[in-house]
Amino acid sequence: MSIFTTPARIIVTCSKRLAPFLEQEVVELGFKPVRTFITGVELSGSVNDCIKLNLNLRCASQVLYSLKEFTCDGPDSLYDNLVRYPWEALLEPDGYLSITSNATHFTVNNEMFVNVKVKDAIADRMRRETTRRPDSGSELKGAVFHLYWKDERAEIFLDTSGETLAKHGYRKIPGKAPMLESLAAATVLATKWDRKSPFVNPMCGSATVAIEAALIATNRRPGLFRKNYSFMHVKGYDANVYESENKTLQDQIKEVPGLRILASDISEDAINISKINAGIAGVEQLIEFQQCDFELTAIPATPGVIYFNPEYGERLGEVSALEETYARLGDFMKKKCQGYLGYIFTGNLDLAKKIGLKASRRIEFYTSIIDCRLLEYELYGGSRRAPKPAESQQ
Repeated sequence: MSIFTTPARIIVTCSKRLAPFLEQEVVELGFKPVRTFITGVELSGSVNDCIKLNLNLRCASQVLYSLKEFTCDGPDSLYDNLVRYPWEALLEPDGYLSITSNATHFTVNNEMFVNVKVKDAIADRMRRETTRRPDSGSELKGAVFHLYWKDERAEIFLDTSGETLAKHGYRKIPGKAPMLESLAAATVLATKWDRKSPFVNPMCGSATVAIEAALIATNRRPGLFRKNYSFMHVKGYDANVYESENKTLQDQIKEVPGLRILASDISEDAINISKINAGIAGVEQLIEFQQCDFELTAIPATPGVIYFNPEYGERLGEVSALEETYARLGDFMKKKCQGYLGYIFTGNLDLAKKIGLKASRRIEFYTSIIDCRLLEYELYGGSRRAPKPAESQQ
């Protein structure tokens, strides 16, 4: 029995509050979710299905394929269950493996101890069956296994991803307080952008949002920027399956005639970093970069989306100094962006009040430990008031 062709439970994890957008991606790939929860989506499939998920998903963190579920009442029980699993069917004796875990049990006060227990069970089984055992360590460069253990229930997964999928691989220079790529992608997906009209990103920083917008519009997937996954280091891996999926990524890239994506920042360093990252992502020619204060950003006459991710006083800048900036953002959108949909991503709702505009939607997100919102503003030209009916002639 090969895990590459045998369906089992798959858990695709994501950062908090990205699950609705991850579910949307999973469905668009042709999969049917069993359930969606706060940090992920569950479905059924083989490891070959996991290959497709790994290469295509923008909002995911890890793609986990279930190997075994069991009752576990302590470290000895954990070892006994795992040493009986046929690891020699998955691993080469001269390979490399890593263990990660999420353990909540009264006998556990150190996840590193749990990781060692899992590694010992695998190593002892491999040594018994093959006389050799794989090397192991913390680098997620080979086969990666993940243990989920809560109360008396435990489950061991093949983490088919290895390094997190939340980093899309093109951002070699992060810049100042960058937004995680998976979060940036989810916020773009949360907008009402039609992926054809202008997308304007003033105060762009390292341009993660603008780059993700360009990638989404042209259907460029994260798998284009990465060449190593955990599934490649497991017995039964067929490189032809991966190559076929990778070719599909290349073939599905599309041109969008007339697409305009603009990114501006007052910092010359930010613009230089943005151009480098966009070049690695293959979208530098799709983005118009401008070094200027946000109020001087050239706004296309054709309405589209304007997206700001300003500082919000948690990691950068003082709140009092930012109040004027947020007020200027509101004035700029109201006066210069009529007809556009405006979006402001912020982790400070008190500062958001300084914008002076009423949000039509407030979409919940989370970054690090900060509760955030993507605020949507309908920037109507002129008055929204309906004309008064003409008075009847007497």
